[in-house]
Amino acid sequence: MSGSASIRLVLADVDGTLVTGEKVLTDEAIAAVHALNESGIAFAITSGRPPRGMEMFLKPLDLRTPISGFNGGVIVNPDMSVVETHVLSEEAARAAIEIMMGQDLDIWLYTADQWLVRDVAAPHVAREAWTVKFEPQVVAAFAASHLANAVKVVGVSDNHDAVESAENVAQRDLGERAAAARSQPYYLDITHPKANKGGVVDRLSEMLGIERENIATIGDMPNDVLMFQRSGVSIAMGNASDAVKARATCVTDSNENQGFARAMRRFVLRAGDAGARRTGT
Repeated sequence: MSGSASIRLVLADVDGTLVTGEKVLTDEAIAAVHALNESGIAFAITSGRPPRGMEMFLKPLDLRTPISGFNGGVIVNPDMSVVETHVLSEEAARAAIEIMMGQDLDIWLYTADQWLVRDVAAPHVAREAWTVKFEPQVVAAFAASHLANAVKVVGVSDNHDAVESAENVAQRDLGERAAAARSQPYYLDITHPKANKGGVVDRLSEMLGIERENIATIGDMPNDVLMFQRSGVSIAMGNASDAVKARATCVTDSNENQGFARAMRRFVLRAGDAGARRTGT
């Protein structure tokens, strides 16, 4: 693609991309999004977070596009009204839990409006609550009603090898019944097969009337590769793995060194920035 006019929409991952490791939205990132708006380029976000866990970005970024939570499992308007929801089958949700238990992962379950955990003191629960700005509901076990309304099942562990192993088993055993991908080294997300970031690109293309080749995507994790594959320009963060970087058309700096803002200037707004580069250059 040549010329910034060819990009009409930027779709960004949130954690590890738009915000720092401390979940801070920097002034530079805010300014970059405002510059996109002023240039007539739409900006949208997608994340494994629930939609309400992205509500804090509405005002500073002046978001005007649909917000894709749960990797596209629930899409909402900026006023938080629901556009569409993709719920896992009860059988797939139950199978996902069994796979995670087999790898000794802690398990979280999300419905469209609930975050359910079995142990509030388990790893990453407190941090996640601080990040998304709401508390989970603690349950002794996941009931059939929870499984029947599951939008996302998350396996959590600081044993990253176990999370990767669970991802491989889930992708093999769940097949077309669900999408399975790590959103962080310690999180394995299981969602409806249509709820993946590649599907988000397709859905936003339809909803906004923008061809996929006119969409730029930016992210840092393996689940972002799916949206890389569906967009005209793809940008990997500097903190991404080499495998993720190899699947992108461009590489920028890390999320700790203004990688998002630099990528917008270099690859979308074309203002130039030495902190971002084309893959292989």
